[in-house]
Amino acid sequence: MKKNNRFRKLLEKYLEIKGLDIVVVLDDGTEIELYKNRQLIDDMIITMDNYQNKQQIPLSRIKSVDMFAA
Repeated sequence: MKKNNRFRKLLEKYLEIKGLDIVVVLDDGTEIELYKNRQLIDDMIITMDNYQNKQQIPLSRIKSVDMFAA
């Protein structure tokens, strides 16, 4: 449980950095690049593009996270 909490706190900090490109890899191997408009609500990453298309990604499905400085 402590490991999940540390992951969540660290991810929350990185999500706030708008100059950081973030790609999450889900447990099924799917890669999703997060839009700059993103936030962590409860145990869900909410990301929205410029056209208001919203995507919700449960933290429980995330296998890994890759980050790139833009």
